[in-house]
Amino acid sequence: MEKYQLSNNKKIKMAEDNKKKTQDKKKFNTKLPSNAPKPKFSIYWVYGVIAVIFIALNFSNMGEKVEDIGWGRFETDMLKKDDVEKIIVVNWKYAEIYIKKDKLKEDKYKDAANKKENQFTGPGPQYNLPILDVKIFSEKMDKAQEGKSEIEKVSVIPEERKDVMGDIISWVLPLVFLVVIWMFIMKRMTGGAGGGSQIFSIGKSKAKVFDKNAKVKVNFNDVAGLEEAKVEIREIVDFLKKPDKYTTLGGKIPKGALLVGPPGTGKTLLAKAVAGEAHVPFFSMSGSDFVEMFVGVGASRVRDLFKQAKEKSPCIIFIDEIDAIGRARGKNPNMGANDERENTLNQLLTEMDGFGDNSGVIILAATNRVDVLDKALLRAGRFDRQIHVELPDITERRDIFRVHLKPLTKLSKEVSVDFLSKQTPGFSGADIANVCNEAALIAARKGNKEVTKQDFLDAVDRIIGGLEKRNKIMTKEEKTTIAYHEAGHAATSWLLEHANPLVKVTIIPRGRALGAAWYLPEERQITTKEQMLDNICSTLAGRASEEINFGKISTGALNDLEKVTKQVYAIITYYGMSDKLKNISYFDSTGQNEYSFQRPYSEETAEIIDKEVAKIIDEQYERALKILNDNKDNLIKLAKILLEREVIFADDLKQIFGSRLWGSRNDMLEKEIEEDKLKLNPNNQTSTATISLEEHKKEEKDTKSEEEKV
Repeated sequence: MEKYQLSNNKKIKMAEDNKKKTQDKKKFNTKLPSNAPKPKFSIYWVYGVIAVIFIALNFSNMGEKVEDIGWGRFETDMLKKDDVEKIIVVNWKYAEIYIKKDKLKEDKYKDAANKKENQFTGPGPQYNLPILDVKIFSEKMDKAQEGKSEIEKVSVIPEERKDVMGDIISWVLPLVFLVVIWMFIMKRMTGGAGGGSQIFSIGKSKAKVFDKNAKVKVNFNDVAGLEEAKVEIREIVDFLKKPDKYTTLGGKIPKGALLVGPPGTGKTLLAKAVAGEAHVPFFSMSGSDFVEMFVGVGASRVRDLFKQAKEKSPCIIFIDEIDAIGRARGKNPNMGANDERENTLNQLLTEMDGFGDNSGVIILAATNRVDVLDKALLRAGRFDRQIHVELPDITERRDIFRVHLKPLTKLSKEVSVDFLSKQTPGFSGADIANVCNEAALIAARKGNKEVTKQDFLDAVDRIIGGLEKRNKIMTKEEKTTIAYHEAGHAATSWLLEHANPLVKVTIIPRGRALGAAWYLPEERQITTKEQMLDNICSTLAGRASEEINFGKISTGALNDLEKVTKQVYAIITYYGMSDKLKNISYFDSTGQNEYSFQRPYSEETAEIIDKEVAKIIDEQYERALKILNDNKDNLIKLAKILLEREVIFADDLKQIFGSRLWGSRNDMLEKEIEEDKLKLNPNNQTSTATISLEEHKKEEKDTKSEEEKV
């Protein structure tokens, strides 16, 4: 029994020793793992080896440099003393002098004797004698060897030599240069995909493919606002995930959806959210990627794109800025020319809805120029839906601010999302993201430990007006003129019913403007003629103030006059609000007359339009003069305060002119919302307070924790 136990102990010990040895081997094993990527073979290595061999051969033929001597030393010290063994004349340009071996032992040939022999060619000449003229050299040789027998004379051996390496390099180097240039051109034409061998792939699609394995972090939760657009986009994603829900009722998924809206409203962001939510292959490509310098490449890339998409169906194709290839045919300014873009568009139309089956491939596209797109592209069967992505309203801006304020880790408690959304009318989602980023940069520039409310206001001013230029050199007279000009804008807008509410007035140069009056434009759904005329009057009040106070006018009203003239022409020719041209509009929303050289009205009508424009502008200018003359004392008081402080706010105007008699549209909307809330909840008499950013973050954390539990 004891022997049996001992044998078992030995076996266990041997197994432990073997295990330890294998672990040590693994520990010190320096071999690469089997799945390690092997180095790729490149043809450039072959080119490099050949070049090294050529260079080595070239240098191998170069022994130590042979000393050049003149005819006098050669004749007196070598030829007449019978030290020369032979002379080889190379190409009749120079003579190689070979000294006898027994003579090399003398002191005068000490340097030549110590030279190493070339291992490839053997012993070489000891000296070189340049030959300027072959005939003179022959005569000198004959004269120097007069009286010697033919046997005693030194033999002169002519020899023709060719520089093989030089000849090879002379034709190889230009060839290599041409090959390198060709490879560079091919690489640029194929977008850096490779060398000249990639020329045949120039017609391949450049679309980026996002499949199930690609992690797209953007989803619909990252897209704030755009609720109506998200509903329609979600429907496409849901169909790909649960097609039975729609097919059981006989419904068919739209073949294409076109996202239309101004720049920066989130069209591409919606497409990214689709890529993150759909979990099907997603092909992303820009409209300009189809355009190339070669004829037929655009159409070839369209064919290749749809071929790949059909192989991976169901899938989604997204074409950003489709107006690059989808512009209406026949409207190209290059009339009569073969337009490659039209060929690409024809191929796209065929692939989207032609004889070929295109089931399982959904096309999304985005553009901000839907008016220039071809009608055949917009018809049902190609783009069944047009999803309008408009500028966000105040509610949507609030949601967008909440998304973009999350990365800002240190925010002041006074920062209110409601306040920021009211201060940014007309801002797109991209503008709001820029405001948040600029506010953080301004706070860091000031050395603040947190981003404050004032930083956001400075960021809004920076984006709208540009950078402040306090070091701009101006005379006192110029500064006074600017102050009275801006005071005229501020006073008139305060005293008119429909003018936009004033935020602040400044005479600090910003961007290209020497001064500015900041308004809070009301987001009206419709605008009346009276509202437009009030805004025109307040815009002209700057020049009117200059005329009243100085008796002369300046060029500072250039931007005001440009704005007013365009607005009045729109009143007459677009909105039909003229007394003489009532209810007539010459506006072309389709863009059909974009390249037309004809006006849609006669010369007589053009004269009437010009007279009506001058009439309206003169009336509003006289109106501005009357308002400012009636309130001249307050105007001067306001201008002096502006000169002193450089910036004044709405509270300063309230102290001078009193409270405004009319409330703003935003105040009316808030009042109506409060009344509706009270009707719905009569027991709750307290109005809901503005939700702060901290409360919103707390709510988000609670909802996230609930979702994690579920």
